[in-house]
This record gives sequence, structure tokens and C-alpha cells, in this order.
Amino acid sequence: MALRKKEASERGSRYNGITDGVIWQQLLLFFFPLLFGTFFQMLYNTTDTIIVGRFVGTVALSAIGGAASQIVNVVVGAFTALSSGATVIIAQYFGAKDDGNVSKAVHTAVAMSVLFGAALTVLGIALAGPMLRGMNTPEESFAESKIYLQVYFAGMLPNLVYNTGAGILRAIGDSKRPLYYLIVSTLSNIVLDLLFVTVFRMGVVGAALATILCQLLSAVLVMGCLLRSQESYAVRLREVRIDKDFMGRILKIGIPATIQSLSYSITNVILQVAVNGFGTSYVAGWAACSKADQLFWMTSNSFGIAVTTFISQNYGAGRMKRVRRCILQSLVIDTILTVGLSLFLWYASDLVLGMFTTDREVVRLGKYMMHFFVPCYVTFICIEIFSDVLRGLGDTLAPMIICVSGISALRILWVIFAMKIWPGFDTVMWSYPVSWVPTSILLVVYYLRTWHRNGKLGRR
Repeated sequence: MALRKKEASERGSRYNGITDGVIWQQLLLFFFPLLFGTFFQMLYNTTDTIIVGRFVGTVALSAIGGAASQIVNVVVGAFTALSSGATVIIAQYFGAKDDGNVSKAVHTAVAMSVLFGAALTVLGIALAGPMLRGMNTPEESFAESKIYLQVYFAGMLPNLVYNTGAGILRAIGDSKRPLYYLIVSTLSNIVLDLLFVTVFRMGVVGAALATILCQLLSAVLVMGCLLRSQESYAVRLREVRIDKDFMGRILKIGIPATIQSLSYSITNVILQVAVNGFGTSYVAGWAACSKADQLFWMTSNSFGIAVTTFISQNYGAGRMKRVRRCILQSLVIDTILTVGLSLFLWYASDLVLGMFTTDREVVRLGKYMMHFFVPCYVTFICIEIFSDVLRGLGDTLAPMIICVSGISALRILWVIFAMKIWPGFDTVMWSYPVSWVPTSILLVVYYLRTWHRNGKLGRR
């Protein structure tokens, strides 16, 4: 390690573990704070579900865990994907030690988060009702779903500001401070949820209010960190503005990623509509299952963020050999993680689902769903890794086309046509593995033919 630091010093720059350290070790060191951070983000998001489900009832659980949750995922997921363009640009310039362009990208990203946050707040509050109606939300939970969604959208600006600030820190290789801020925010959310829901009896309104207050706290913490910094990624309020050139670069990467994210979310919304047709118990079971298997998704997504950061910085630094090695080692690590988590979720399904509801029928249905999905997770490994690798390289258009066609379009077609032939709940669940397998194959083929065999990654 000392020798690597010396070599980095001789190149006239600070030691950077991402571009100079042992790849698998640095990947894990960067990944685990991301994982714990995503765990606290999941806990943050599911605290409402747990407390409302146990202390208010099944209808309230359906209200915040069904259509309303899907809409929130669509909006937040879309912006997170859009801001990934900024994360990639910042990471590439940071890896190349180009401080001036790091600063320009940072200030443009912050300005975009404020602009989009304000717009989504207004639109979300105004369109909450029509969106829920369009998703065939059950009438008994419609009113509570609407008020929950409107209150949540009222806090959209700090939500997006936090996500942007955390993305900036992760882009430069800092996954620890976002973790610390999330821990503080999550613990605060639990306290406020218990206070508003169980003491003040505010129901779903109290749960939503607790969430947006803690989002504001996390935004203040992360922006305070960036405002105090003296490094190239520091935020200076007088410089927060949109640079057209950098906005164009961010959007070039971010828009395909956003379309891909939206396609996933919209597809899930369509599936939610299909699930809603089976009644409140199935909706609640689907919501509980979705929350439970977030353990897998948070691990997969966290590792994907780590992979994107490593690829971006090393690509920006011209370390092409490390890029190729990172891809291979990432596949091995992600396979180990996926198999381990799959086994845990299979055997601990009763325990995990019991955190969200005491309704025996909901637990039974949720367990049935989990035991179907868990063995299928391995088919998603290549989608996660190669999507994030290609994003780190700045290549998002072709992967977007592959994923939108292979996952979203195929899944929607499956639901439309297969449901006519096999009109049962199993058909809805089969839409996931049926779409994951061909998408994985197409992404691997695209990477091998476009980047690996054609020599775009070079031999350095």
C-alpha cells in the first residue's frame, strides 16, 4: 500500500484508492458504507410501512405501500437516474484530477436539483388524485393514499437536494459521510413516526410528515458538508447556476438512464394495476413482499453505485486495465452477495414479512410471492453490473434501448397477452424472470462486441 501511495505521489497527485489501490479491497471498502447507507435509506422508507401497518391497519398499509409508493418510486427514481449523469461526469473529472471541471459539474448538478425539486413539488401535489385514479387504486384506501402522496411531494425539494449532494460525495469516493447523515435522519424518522402515528394519532399524514421533515434534515446535513468543504467539489452558493455545456453532458448520460428508470417504474405501475385487481389482501401482500425484498435490491443497487464510481474514475484517469479487472471482480463479488442474500430471504421470509403486518393472510401471500422471486435474483446480476459499467464509461443509450426493450416492453406484453391465457396471480410474477433473462444476455453480448472485442477499453 505504501508503495502504491509513493507511485501516486510520483505522478504528482494525491493517493486515490479507487484508481491506485487493490481493486476488490477498495470496492468492498467503498461498497459497505453504501450498503449500510442504503439499508438506512430502506429503513427510512419502510418505517412508515411498519408503523402504519402495525398500528393503523391493512387499509392504511395498502394506502402508503401500494399505488402511492409506486408513484414515489417513479419520481425519485427518475431524478436519481438523471442525476447519475452528474455523478459520472464528476467522477471522471475527479479521477483525471481536473478540479475546475469538477467544480462546474457540481454547481450545475445542485442548480438542477433545486429546479427539478420545485417543479415536482407543484406538479405532484396537483396531480396526486388523477395519478392514483389512473392506477385503479382501491376506493377504500384512495383518500389516505392521496393525502400521503400530497404531503410527500411537499418535501420533494429537500429530497432531491439530498440525493444530489450524496451523489457528489460518492462520485469523489466518499461513501461514509452520506451514511452518517442517513443514520441521523433515519433515527429521527423513527422517533417522529412513533410520535405522530402512535401518540398524536395522525395516521398516514403523520407518517408522511415525519418523512419529509427528516428529508429536510438530511438535505441540510449534506449541503452543510459541501458548503464547508475547501476541496474541488465544494459548493459555493454564488456559483450555483446551470452551465449549459455541463448540463448538456449530464443530460446526455442522464436522460437515457432516466428513460430506463422510468420504464422500470412505469412497468411496475402497470403491474401494480394488475395486482390491484386481485383485491386489498393481494395489494398488501405485494407491498409487504416488495419491502422485504428491498434487502436484495439495496445490496444490488449499492454495489452498482460502487461499480459505476470505480469505472468512471479509472476511465477518466485512463486506467483501462483496471477498468477490465474491475468488471471481472465485480461479477464474482456480486454473485456471492446475491446467492447469500437469496438463501437468507428464503429461510427468513416469515420473520421479515412479520415486520410489516400481523395479518396472517397478508403474510401467507407475501411469503408465497417471496419464495417465487428469491431464486430468480441470480438472473439480474449481469443486468446490474453491465448497466453500471456502461454508465461509468459514459455509454447509456444502447443499454437503455436494451433494458427498455428487454425488461419493460417484454414485461408489459407478457402481462397483456399472458394474462388472457393464464389469468392468475402467478402470471404477474412470471413477468420478472421472463424479462430478466433475455435482457442479461443482450447486455453481455453488447459489452463484448462493442467495448471488449473492439478494443475500446484499450490495453493500458
